[in-house]
Parts: sequence; structure tokens; C-alpha cells
Amino acid sequence: MKFVFDIDGTICFKGKPVSKPLLIALENLTKQGHEVIFASARPIRDLLPVLHQRFHTYSMIGGNGSIISSQGNILSTVSFEEKTQEAMIALLQKYHVSYLIDSDWDYAYTGPAAHPILNNLDPQRLAKKVELGQLTSIVKMLLLTSDHMEEVEKKLRKMEVVVHVHGDEGVLDISPQGIDKWTGLQQLGVAAGDYLAFGNDANDITMFQHAMYTVMIGDNPQLLPFASETLPLSERIEYDIAQRLEQLSKQYSSENDQDIH
Repeated sequence: MKFVFDIDGTICFKGKPVSKPLLIALENLTKQGHEVIFASARPIRDLLPVLHQRFHTYSMIGGNGSIISSQGNILSTVSFEEKTQEAMIALLQKYHVSYLIDSDWDYAYTGPAAHPILNNLDPQRLAKKVELGQLTSIVKMLLLTSDHMEEVEKKLRKMEVVVHVHGDEGVLDISPQGIDKWTGLQQLGVAAGDYLAFGNDANDITMFQHAMYTVMIGDNPQLLPFASETLPLSERIEYDIAQRLEQLSKQYSSENDQDIH
């Protein structure tokens, strides 16, 4: 069975690397014959620092589906169409929006010097911070601050893009049209009903919709209708996840064995 994991707020907490107990639980899945896939809003560049190096060859979906990596290599990227990109940049300038904008590797940043997003941004200095015009392509935008963010969101939703709102931070997360975590899974050859999914936010909805079984971490009203079960956030959440993984690993291994025999 395939196990698909969102990163932030699902197996990675407070910007810290995935903990040793969870890394061991993930490795145990592979030892028991399962496949582990990571699917994050982070670009691949920012996924690597929170995962131990021994996981860097695992299949990964970055940028909510806009970047696909396997065996340590980026297989494909999807960028915004040129006309859409031009319209968005004009919108940013008009409404004085600060942002984090990613290409497949480098990025442009104009947000506040103390914005929380910086805790997760290229901590190992693997990429370059450049001016927006120097990015060769744009695969993802995070719009951080504006005096008119509601108006910006309203106009973006009329464009050919995917808009996610991170409510706690008031951040708009923008991906190219038709790109999400489910399309990323399809690019990796994953079929509907062929995987279990773990997530915590609205950008996990599409991968929950097509999963065999889903586990929501914490409490997100948008994701809740698509969750098979929930694990509440607590001081022992990492232990709870590891314990649930052990149970699900045995459950789905035994079901597979029954199917075979």
C-alpha cells in the first residue's frame, strides 16, 4: 500500500524537522512493504531540510503538485501560463502585496523581515534569493501581506489559478490551474483508491478525495468532511501518529495478503 503524507502540521511541527520517532515509523512502513510519498505545499528545496537525508530519494510532490521529484531528481515542473503570470504580477504591484514566489528552485521574497514563513524558507541555503524578474519560471506564489488582501483574493479567483487560503496566517497560496496534490500523485503513477493519505489543511482535500483511507491531523473544518478519522493535536501527537501508522500498516498488509490468497 502507498502512504502519502503532507508535511507541515501533519508530520512536521513548529518548523522543526520530522522527529526521530516519526522517521522510524515511516521507515518501518517501507520495511513492511509499503511505499511512502511526501506531498507538500513546500517546494522540494524546502522539503529536504526537514527530512533526514535517507529519505531524499523518496517520491515527493512539492508546491502543491507543481514540482515532482523521485530518486533525488526533479522529474517535472508546472509553471503559470505567461498571460496569467503577467496579470498576477500586475495585481501584486497594484495592491502592494508582499510575497514569496518560487521557481523550481530559486525564489523571490519581499515579505516582512520577521514573517513566520522565513522559519521554513531555504534553511540550508540551497537556493538563491533573487529579484522577481530574474526567476526563469514561476511555479507557486505565497501572498503574505496587503492592505487589500480580500480584494486581491477576489480578483485571483477570477483568474485561471488555484487559490488556497491559510486561515491562521491570512496567506494566499496560489498554484497553476489544474495543479494540486492529486494531480501530482497521478504523475507518480498513483491510482485512485490505491493509497492512504495523512493531511491537515484545505490543500489536502483533493488527495483525500481520491484516497482509500484518510487521517486528518488536528481540526480543519474544510478538510473534515473528507477525513476517515482524525487525530487531535496534543503534546503526544507524534506518538499517536506513529502508533496509528503501525496499526494501519498491519491492517493493510493483512488485507493485501488476503487479496493475494
